[in-house]
Amino acid sequence: MDTLTMSRRTFVKTAAITGATVAAFGASTRTALADQTYSEVSGNDTVAVKTCCRGCGKMECGVKVIVQNGRAIRIEGDEGAYQSMGNCCTKSQSSIQAAYHPDRLHYPMKRTNPKGEEPGWQRITWDEAMETIISNFMEIKGKYGGESIACQVGTSRIWCMHSESILKNMLETPNNIEAWQICKGPRHFATTMVSQFAMSWMETITRPKVYVQWGGASELSNYDDSCRTTVDVASRADIHISCDPRMANMGKEADYWQHLRPGTDGALALAWTNVIIEKKLYDDLYVKKWTNAPFLVCEDIEPSGFPTVRTDGSYWDVKTHLLKESDVKEGGSPYKFLVYDNNWEKLKAQGIEHEYGPFTWFNADQEGVIDETGGFWEGENYDSEKARQGREAAQDNLLPGQTQGWLPDPMPFDPAIDPALEGEFEIELKDGKKHKVKPVWEHYKARAAEFKPEVAAEITGIPASEIEAAATAYGTRLDPSTGYGNGGIQYMLAVEHGCNAIQNCRAFDNLVGITGNMDTPGGNRGPTIVPIDGDLQGFSAWAPGASTPPAEVNQKQIGIEKFPLISWWQYWCDSHSLWTAVLTGDPYPVRALWNESGNFMSQSNSTTAWEALLSLDFFVDLNLWHTPQNDTADIILPVAHWIELNSPRASQGSAGAMGATVKCVQPPAEAKYDPEIVMDLARRMKWKWTDEPGNEWPDIQWQLDDSIKLLTDDELTYTTWHVENGVPTYERHGVPMAEVKPKYKTWDEYVEAFQKHGWWQAKDIEPRNWGTYRRYQTGAMRARDRVWARLDYTAGKGIGDWKPGWFTPTMKQEIWSTVMESHHPDRKDWWLPSWVEPPHGPKDGDRIKEYPLTATTGRRIPVYFHSEHRQLPWCRELWPVPRVEINPKTAAEYGIEQGDWVWIETEWGKIREVADLYYGVDEDVINLEHTWWYPEVQEAGHGFQFSQVNQLIDHDAQDPHSGTSNLRAYQVKIYKATPENSPFNNPVPCDSNGTPIIHTSDDPRLKEWLPVYEGRE
Repeated sequence: MDTLTMSRRTFVKTAAITGATVAAFGASTRTALADQTYSEVSGNDTVAVKTCCRGCGKMECGVKVIVQNGRAIRIEGDEGAYQSMGNCCTKSQSSIQAAYHPDRLHYPMKRTNPKGEEPGWQRITWDEAMETIISNFMEIKGKYGGESIACQVGTSRIWCMHSESILKNMLETPNNIEAWQICKGPRHFATTMVSQFAMSWMETITRPKVYVQWGGASELSNYDDSCRTTVDVASRADIHISCDPRMANMGKEADYWQHLRPGTDGALALAWTNVIIEKKLYDDLYVKKWTNAPFLVCEDIEPSGFPTVRTDGSYWDVKTHLLKESDVKEGGSPYKFLVYDNNWEKLKAQGIEHEYGPFTWFNADQEGVIDETGGFWEGENYDSEKARQGREAAQDNLLPGQTQGWLPDPMPFDPAIDPALEGEFEIELKDGKKHKVKPVWEHYKARAAEFKPEVAAEITGIPASEIEAAATAYGTRLDPSTGYGNGGIQYMLAVEHGCNAIQNCRAFDNLVGITGNMDTPGGNRGPTIVPIDGDLQGFSAWAPGASTPPAEVNQKQIGIEKFPLISWWQYWCDSHSLWTAVLTGDPYPVRALWNESGNFMSQSNSTTAWEALLSLDFFVDLNLWHTPQNDTADIILPVAHWIELNSPRASQGSAGAMGATVKCVQPPAEAKYDPEIVMDLARRMKWKWTDEPGNEWPDIQWQLDDSIKLLTDDELTYTTWHVENGVPTYERHGVPMAEVKPKYKTWDEYVEAFQKHGWWQAKDIEPRNWGTYRRYQTGAMRARDRVWARLDYTAGKGIGDWKPGWFTPTMKQEIWSTVMESHHPDRKDWWLPSWVEPPHGPKDGDRIKEYPLTATTGRRIPVYFHSEHRQLPWCRELWPVPRVEINPKTAAEYGIEQGDWVWIETEWGKIREVADLYYGVDEDVINLEHTWWYPEVQEAGHGFQFSQVNQLIDHDAQDPHSGTSNLRAYQVKIYKATPENSPFNNPVPCDSNGTPIIHTSDDPRLKEWLPVYEGRE
């Protein structure tokens, strides 16, 4: 056990493909696929199992796990996986070392020592563990209520994220901490407000002509498209624009580098918007027909509206200053939004008159509360099939065999109204008085003008001419004949790690929309839609038959008084507010926690969170490892690694791939799949998972079989609309859900087909849905039932209305957010996208004297994924310590040299990292690495306090809408760590005995982490 099974040279290069691919024949989900196929081979023959890598967490890279004698020996890229192009990064290859790591958790354990000390773990049975959990949870719930128990979950490996969500229902708690709150969540939150859930995802796989890479380095690690795919997209684009404070790996190859000050992304996005508007580079038809830009704003009326549906199906009341028929006449519809028609006189001459003279309306009564014209314009003529008329898309540089998709032609207004975007108009309202009204676009134009390039230059540090040039390059269509823009914007984590998180994302969503890049080839398309349960919602709170807590439970959610929009969103409680409640009992006690792969280090101030964890009465942690967080747990439960489990998988983003995570080897000892653990808990608590008699607690086999039952050769149910003179009729087509003939009756059959075929393209699976662009025009954008829609095979649930438009209160992409306006009626400045200076930044008064440098963080590291892989020898050998990037001129000023350990400090905490001199950051900026801990430190917390960056942040600095922690763009000071200012007279961090952490690549302790193949029974 003192040598590596694969050389470092092999590790850092892409592994050569060796080993024959053997298809699966009738594999059982209860055993590993390789075990089933191994009977076909002998000796040193190998089995290559096609599966989906989860080495980083978001990207669905197709890989092959090579299994020999029942043991996984390496991982290779799957060249047949078009969405990842054979990519197999360092994290993927290192997954072998993770699966067979000697420190893997194998059995349930209980604490024997007081919290704050080494836990003294003692092995127990699953029965004892579950009985202890239920007993403690029920005792705490009986004493304080279900809300006193919180749930926590980490990044979306999917199976932990969704199984955790159903536990909330089981315990009747509204409180859950999600990594989602600071990782893609703000983007999903914002786009659900103003367009459609997760429209932040961009279809880079079809290679846009202009590739805008904003606030991330996806060439290094996970993202919607990652590593090799990002490099390919950037290199093939006619223009590559990088927007990043740091010169990222691909940034040096970019045509434009928008070198902005950290935390000023929203200001730059609004500057781009100003350029697009002033140069009239926007898509006029899209803006007028599919956004609420022409809707009229009447500032001197009392806001009013109508009830509409939240993301979870419950109702809330829209209250808006947007002009509605109900404002014009008594008894008028609150759903009919008025616009001024520039063509009203021409139409009148043709015998077409509007009910309100020059004003016409759009009816957003999407549920037919008052009449059935909801979803259509006054007097509109519309036909679903005509809306689909078009041609095959014609993107350049697609991979051989990649499906282009169907591109409907832009559908003009019929009749030919021309909603005004500019001007001020007068209209008599039901109060008998004349009122001045302006289109939303006028207000939006004025907001963008506040950030014109000359102003934004002072904010961002980018010369105005460079801002204008990059915005013009993005907005000017390189090939106008396509009828759509140059591509979407791949905006990433940096834009949501601060106090402008939601407003930043709104600015990007609008910018993509007005330039004609929403749901177009290479544009922002949202999450891939397929008929399989690719998000495992059958394992979640959306499981068929799963009961939901009473409505009053959600009203107790911690943080909603401080963040009213979280009560609309409902998918997380604010982490800061929850840790505060644990420590103070305000607004009520929170005394217990259930965690599935979550991590207190990812958000909020880590020191505060650690203190809260130590004070809990009872804490259960499900994990692969001993981690800083489960050092505070009372019970830890072992879970399966991604090569040890089965799961349906579809692209989380817009890559459009459908496949599977396939169980390649058996999990060690008593480790279990997360959903199995939660299902067992439900059974023991007598909480019914489904409403199917005799199958209230289905096993994983049933869940997996159920997940693929709507994959069929038949065309699934869809609706076509025919509207004549504003009067709609509709027809249902396709096979009803309950009558679908599944293409594969079981999960095993599906896996067998996957091994033979490889990854499928969603465009081919559902050509009318994912295979078609401009779904807002054809109705397919509303083919599924709102957010997280899971098609229910038995009940036919989850089917949308197929009306054209978006899932917003106005059925338009909302430049003026009615959700924001309704929840913050006193904050007019928030109703449109806005930007403010980050707290504690360089403009924060006298702080800059003591803390002169601006800190950013969160960059991607090739061998790590957030807090993961620090105990994998290949990874740690290559990157043994956390690095802080500092400009060489700044380093010289502070007497810092390459490789020095340095202290970084704020008034909230201080940490140590190693100086990495790099001209790619400005002289007044440093770039810190995040979520560092040291597995080799065998003490409570595993040394997170040495280098964990979120100890530096202000616990109270948050986005006012989503609660996102302000993780970047705050001021710090830096100085060299010396023997005189370091514990144990050692600049290298040490445990309480003075033993240094692993800080060199030749540390012999790395060999202690080499894979162990024995003892997994």
